[in-house]
Amino acid sequence: MPVHSTVDLSSNDLSGKIPEKLTELIHLGALNLSWNKLTGNIPNNIGSLTDLESLDLSHNHLLGPIPQSMASMTFLSYLNLSYNNLSGQIPVANQFGTFNDPSIYVGNPELCGGPLPSNCSSPFPGNVEHEDAADEDGDETKKFWLYASIAIGYITGFWFVCGSLVLNRSWRHAYFNFVFDMRDKLLVLIAVNLAPARRRLGL
Repeated sequence: MPVHSTVDLSSNDLSGKIPEKLTELIHLGALNLSWNKLTGNIPNNIGSLTDLESLDLSHNHLLGPIPQSMASMTFLSYLNLSYNNLSGQIPVANQFGTFNDPSIYVGNPELCGGPLPSNCSSPFPGNVEHEDAADEDGDETKKFWLYASIAIGYITGFWFVCGSLVLNRSWRHAYFNFVFDMRDKLLVLIAVNLAPARRRLGL
């Protein structure tokens, strides 16, 4: 039975990419590269470390997607990828289905999928808050133009009617004659309908 060794290079101010040669240590049991200044992608063939039980790559500057080959690391029981610049969808197969703690992936704003709240169907999964803000701004803009169009329509209609009356003397006379006629008819109608009531009340 192979002896599982441990490589712990955490907090050593290491920089550059993760060496591809590390992925050839097929009987490695634990790898800790946290709290360094590592850059570049996680090696695509990291999944060849099939005996790995613990992997900590947190607090670096790693970018790109989580390699799908990591789903082959079926002995992996501890994983920490927090505080990098990883992006894309979190794998869901094998051991990844058991990693339900969001803190494993926190600090990677462009990662999406469970257990994170960001949905991978969004074109920019790391910017959900920005999308919501943009939607709110769009709604406010639509409301502004709605109210503006109502105000413009009201002002236009008002001045169309009033302007016509001011500029056209015959229209103005016809309008006021119509108003006065309607007033007289209304007064007559009120008087006619009030007369029976007055008689019934003995007034």
